[in-house]
Amino acid sequence: MYVGVDVGGTKVLAVSTDADGVVVGSAQASTRGEHGTAQELEDAMSTAVAEVADGQPLTGVGVSVAGLVDVAADLVRFCTHLPWRQDPVRARLAERWQLPVVMENDANCAAVAEHAHGAAHGVDSFLLVTIGTGIGGAIVHDGMVLRGAGGMAGEFGHMRVQTDGRPCECGLVGCWEQYCSGNVLPRLTHAERPDLEDGPAVTAAAQAGDPVACAAFEQVGEWLGVGVAGLIAAFDPAMVVVGGGVSAVGDLLLDPARAAMIRSTYAAKHRRLPPLVPAMLGPQAGAIGAAYLARTAGVVPGQGPGDRAM
Repeated sequence: MYVGVDVGGTKVLAVSTDADGVVVGSAQASTRGEHGTAQELEDAMSTAVAEVADGQPLTGVGVSVAGLVDVAADLVRFCTHLPWRQDPVRARLAERWQLPVVMENDANCAAVAEHAHGAAHGVDSFLLVTIGTGIGGAIVHDGMVLRGAGGMAGEFGHMRVQTDGRPCECGLVGCWEQYCSGNVLPRLTHAERPDLEDGPAVTAAAQAGDPVACAAFEQVGEWLGVGVAGLIAAFDPAMVVVGGGVSAVGDLLLDPARAAMIRSTYAAKHRRLPPLVPAMLGPQAGAIGAAYLARTAGVVPGQGPGDRAM
């Protein structure tokens, strides 16, 4: 039995999957994000893993982390929304659980899942943009996840789109995720709908047709398209997959993003633009990808998807 654990800014999700990536069990626990301690976070992870295992013996665990995971150095370098800093988390969890543990960035895990079982199946060069509390990303080229020289490629959310823009939790200002993420939505709706207190509430209202919430998604979609155009100029992907909780509204977000992408892409009329498509595996993608890594590479602690073709 292999389990994948997705560690986000507000919750831990653990899933068990079969060999086809189908989720056969799940459990989750709330966390205090950057306001909690590493001990509290790892206790929540252990609780979720134990619940999804339900007494069955485990063979390996994959962990998907919303932050900078340096696989080569076996460290979590930094997480904007989690308490880990320059921390040998994987080794500590392997000792605690007495199991092989593989750890990878959450967007890389989601990209592995979408390539193996989802929207990018059969597409060997694509980008994944995940929009939730912040923005994550992954770069897949020739079937390999590209981590970069220090293992930190794909942090799309912290590309600066405004030099004197909004302050970001990472310490910079004007980061893309300050204009295009779940945290932005209540900021856009607050004046008219102060009852929509967070991203999930705005998302639910938009899905129900609320005009204020829909207008907020129009603005976020515009920023999504502008950012994706920059990524296209840099990487020329065959496809761009959009995942994360904010993408649950589908075309309400993606239609304005597609229009803005076309307007903002260099030489748009003279090139093939990649399709901008929704992810297929939803909010469980990171955990599914982590379970896939545990199943295929977890017996080698620290190995990740960039070490071989998927």
